[in-house]
Amino acid sequence: MPIKLLALDIDGTLLTSRGELTERNQSAIESARDRGVEVVLLTGRRFGSAYQLLQELRLDVPLIAHNGALTKDTVTLETIDRYPLEVGTAHEIIRFAREHHADMICCSDEDRGPGCMVIEGISATNKALNRYLQRYRDALVEVEDLIDYVEEPPIQIMFSGSCDQMDEFARNLEAVLADKTRLFKTRYSQVDLTILDAVSIEASKGNSLARIAGHHGFSRDQVMAVGDNHNDLTMLEYAGIGVVMGNAEDELKQMGFETTSSNEESGVAAAIEKFILDS
Repeated sequence: MPIKLLALDIDGTLLTSRGELTERNQSAIESARDRGVEVVLLTGRRFGSAYQLLQELRLDVPLIAHNGALTKDTVTLETIDRYPLEVGTAHEIIRFAREHHADMICCSDEDRGPGCMVIEGISATNKALNRYLQRYRDALVEVEDLIDYVEEPPIQIMFSGSCDQMDEFARNLEAVLADKTRLFKTRYSQVDLTILDAVSIEASKGNSLARIAGHHGFSRDQVMAVGDNHNDLTMLEYAGIGVVMGNAEDELKQMGFETTSSNEESGVAAAIEKFILDS
């Protein structure tokens, strides 16, 4: 059955390690769209960061951000789908993070805007997170107390740290709140960094992709998804064709998905050419 919906992760998949969209990838996407294939981008990034990137790349496709918690039209900025954390659950996560001395960012969203990041202080030793916040300073709000601030459901609470540190924190958090939140890891083993996202129990890339497919009347067999990290697993499992990048985490490569070349070698284009353009 021909592919009608193409779902692409952004970082580590569509883009090179330098954050660039190769000409081959861009050309392959355009060729797929010319054939009537719908394209959607999915990311663990917050919407504001991903939206800024899509503007730079001149891509006007729907965007599923925050690991499936928020889907927006990138032309009108209207919300298509939204699955925020419940306020009570957010408060529990914040208290737990405080007890475990974990740095956190609470992400809020706007109905027709890019949203913001809210913090109550980040430790000076968390250099990677401080560099990230400095990069997006214009979207940052600092408050004295996140619990007092969070009166409306936030879209996501994010943590980052070393891989072992985040693995342990995730296990502990999941042990007490597994029935109220879903945790997604984006792991960069080569630099010992893991980003951990706590989102609504209803949110995932796979669920949001399924809703997009259903809206268009497409079956799973008509969907292809391409990703490279643990937070892509739900969409790879949902798609009729799940494709793992050559630079993907080793665990994903051992799960029986199709494989393509790395993000440095335009692996997205290679997958599009094989499964869409040459089929």
